[in-house]
Amino acid sequence: MSGTRDPFAASSAAPRTTAEGVPTASTGFGDPSAEAAQRSVSELVGEVSRDLSTLVRQEIELAKAEAKQSAQRAGKGAGMFGGAGVAGYMVLLFLSLALWWALGTVMGLGWSGLVVAAVWAVIAAVLAMRGKKELQSVEGLPQTADSVKKIPDALRGHEERNA
Repeated sequence: MSGTRDPFAASSAAPRTTAEGVPTASTGFGDPSAEAAQRSVSELVGEVSRDLSTLVRQEIELAKAEAKQSAQRAGKGAGMFGGAGVAGYMVLLFLSLALWWALGTVMGLGWSGLVVAAVWAVIAAVLAMRGKKELQSVEGLPQTADSVKKIPDALRGHEERNA
């Protein structure tokens, strides 16, 4: 038992003294400032580095979990929009059939079919023209493109060319 050191026993080292022989304050268990003073800077930097690494890892895991949850909700929402689109298509189909049948009693089924098709052709043409106009007004990503063009000069140290 003489070779085993008791970790909870009081320190067997001689009390610390200054150069003049004056005893210094002891570092008891309840004095965190004294414990921190005895730790080296490299230990503190190492601890901060580990804590920062742990924090970054935890934040990345949290972001992954949140992204997964958001993606699942977005997927459900997109699926519901898809279902609504199919249901809307069925409504338009049956309304078109009802219009075709109603007009067929007045002018014959062949002509009423052409009238319904012409109405849908006009609707399609108007939507196509408005869509084309909207697409022509899209500028892309002008600010991003401008800042990306400045990167090579900045890396070469020629920021003045970017002004």
